[in-house]
Parts: sequence; structure tokens; C-alpha cells
Amino acid sequence: MEKNKKTKKPSNKKDSNQSIRGMRDILPKEQPLWEKAYSTYKEVANYYNFQPITTPIVEQLSLYERSNPEADLVSKEMYYVKTRSGKDTLALRPEGTPGVVRAYLEHGMKSWPHPVKLSYYGPFFRHDKPQLGRYRQLHQAGFEVFSSKIDPLYDAQVILAGFRFIEMMKIKNCSIHINTIGTPRCRTTYIQKLKAFFKEKQKLLTVEQKKRLEKNPLRLLDSKDKNIQEMKEEAPTILDHLDSDSKKHFMSVLEYLEDLGLPYTLDHTLVRGLDYYTHTVFEFILDPENEAEDELNFSLGGGGRYDYLVEQFGGKPTPATGVAIGIDRVLDVIKKKEIQVLPKAKEKVFLIHIGDLAKRKSLALIEQLRDAKIPVQEALGKASLAAQLKIADKAGSKTALIFGQKEAYEETVIIRDMKTGAQETVPLAKLASALKKRL
Repeated sequence: MEKNKKTKKPSNKKDSNQSIRGMRDILPKEQPLWEKAYSTYKEVANYYNFQPITTPIVEQLSLYERSNPEADLVSKEMYYVKTRSGKDTLALRPEGTPGVVRAYLEHGMKSWPHPVKLSYYGPFFRHDKPQLGRYRQLHQAGFEVFSSKIDPLYDAQVILAGFRFIEMMKIKNCSIHINTIGTPRCRTTYIQKLKAFFKEKQKLLTVEQKKRLEKNPLRLLDSKDKNIQEMKEEAPTILDHLDSDSKKHFMSVLEYLEDLGLPYTLDHTLVRGLDYYTHTVFEFILDPENEAEDELNFSLGGGGRYDYLVEQFGGKPTPATGVAIGIDRVLDVIKKKEIQVLPKAKEKVFLIHIGDLAKRKSLALIEQLRDAKIPVQEALGKASLAAQLKIADKAGSKTALIFGQKEAYEETVIIRDMKTGAQETVPLAKLASALKKRL
């Protein structure tokens, strides 16, 4: 009697040849746009005198737990790193500010002349629901200012730096949504009233929202839930509970924005999703131009003041403020709206070789053109003339260089107009000048 053959159970393992959900490859054709974003960040940082800093991608988990004990970012979205020893609890960085604050303290920047202005650019990680503008590996550019006193000028300057970045990436219809959440002292009464307001509507809240109401009712104002969105329009506002210093600070920030001619909207329900903010909070919101662009109605970045975070990390009281721009979101908008942000690509000539001698001398010819700053494309791995012409045509090359055995011996090259088929033979010594006239 034959034994029953065991049937293979379907594997639950994910294909290792596919990228992780929410993370993606940036392919060669996309690289110019990413390079443009980075060069724009560098230009903004340099002009406004922000010094670049690079912090580790992996940090102690406690760094984020101390800075954002109640935030969803820590409780639900963190990526934890397992170490061999198991002694350390590490995490992939979900945002930039805590790491910059740690570096500020660790490297004695408190003794530097203030303000200390730092900028960063790089990848961050959040286990969020992937969708347009939201990825699990995301990229941010940030600008942070540590000062000797609470000065609204620096609130305005980080807002300006973030807004200029978006503007230089040729995105229009972006406005600054801004609010103040005052200081912890003047928030106490407001939080009590906010809690009382939402408790009257407890029947409409989910279990998760009821927990949030008890722990930190300000988080409800940050909710994207439709019911909460409708409720919060009638909720009490922080503006009615600010002390005189908080009101004065906020009015000064708005005056700076008006002097700069920056478009802003007062949004009394804006609180941001991080625990360490005080006084000014803001976001850069893209206003869709039509209904087809409704999916683009998201924040391109934001930030705020965090005057107690350095002290919370064990340092001396240090006023600070910062902004972070979502690079992925900015580039998604550019691609979706087909914004022409890149300069026209410099035309490349296509080098076609025929024969072994020409192939051997091709690299030296390419270097000669490199010295003359003339871009060259080639297919040196192909042997036939027809195959190389096909690749040149597919690449959209207008000018081809035909370099055969005869030309290699005579130290000449044929310049061919790919559109008309017209050709001329020129000495290698005069090739660069002949091409510059054509290009």
C-alpha cells in the first residue's frame, strides 16, 4: 500500500525579491528629481546659515519615548532594532528633532555662540499605512534653531526656510496653517475645558478616542477622523486661554510673516502630533486647484517651537524651534501635477564604434570629450553598427559620432546628424570645437 504523499503547505513567507511594503527603490530615471530636492535643501540651508548635521539612523528607543511619551509615533509607528546581545533597546529614527537635540547636548553645542542653527536631510522610518505621500521609509529635510532666548524671529525664520524650499521646488498654492498652543502652564485650564467638551460627546467617540481623551485630549484635535473633524469646529480654542506673553509671542510671529508677505491661515485646531511643542505650531498645506487633486490635500511639512525639550533631555533650559519638510510628499506633488522643476537635460552625443581598434581607442576619445565638457553616451558592449544606431535613436540623440577602423588609423571621426543623415569627417584634434558649434 502506497503511503499518502504529503502536500506542500503554501508558504507564508514574503518574496525576498520584492521591496518591503511602504518602502521603495528610487530608480535611475527618478534620481535627477531627488538630486534637485537635495541641492535645493543645500541652497536654502547655506543661504540662511544652517550648518549641516548627520545623526545616526538608529538611536536608543528611550530618546523617542522621553520626547514623545503619548504620541502615536512612539506607541504605534516605531521600528524596533533587535541587537545580538539583547541588552539595548534601539529604534530606527522616526523623526529628526530628538536626534539633533541629543547631538546638541552630547557635543557641547551649548557652549557655541548662539543661535546654533542646524540642518539635516535623510531617511526616517514609520510603520504607517502606505498611500500617496506616506511611506514607511520617508525622507525629510529639517532646519533647527537653538537660541539664548525665546525670540519669535526664529519661529519666522524656520517657517521661511521651509516655505522657500517648497517655493523653489515650483509648487504653488501652498499656505502656512499656523496656531499657538501656548505654554504648559496656560494649557492647563484649556485642556480641562477641552476634556469637558468632548466628554459631552462621548457616545460619538471610539474606544481609542476615549482613551486619548483621558490621556491627552489635545490629540483629538490632531485626529483625521471625520466625526472628530466636525466636532472640533465647535470645540473651545486655545486662543481664549493664552497668557499675555504667549499672545505677544504669537502676534510677533504673525507680524514677521506679514512683513515677509507669506500666505498664512489661522487654524485654532492645529496642534501637531508631537508632545514636545510649545507656543507656535504650523504646517505647510497644499490647496488643491481642482477636485481631481483632492488626494494632494496633505501637509508638505511643518514644525514648531520646543522650548523644554533640551531641558527634558538633561540640559539647561534652551529655547528652540524647527521645521521638517516631507521630501517624498513634495516630489509626489511635483510628479502628480507634472511640474517642470528640472532644467532641460544637456544634449549628449552618441559614440558609435566599428571594429576592435576603434573600440580600444573609444575610452580615450570619451575622456577627450569629457575634458571639453561635452556629454557622451555609448554602447561599447554592442558590436554591430545597426544595434548601436538603434540605441542612439531610442535615446533621442541628435548627433552621433561614428568611429571606425579607418577613422582610428587616420585620427578622425565622422559627425552624423541623426535627423537628416548628413555627415562630415573631422580630425580628432578639432572634434570638440566642431561639436560645440553644433550643440
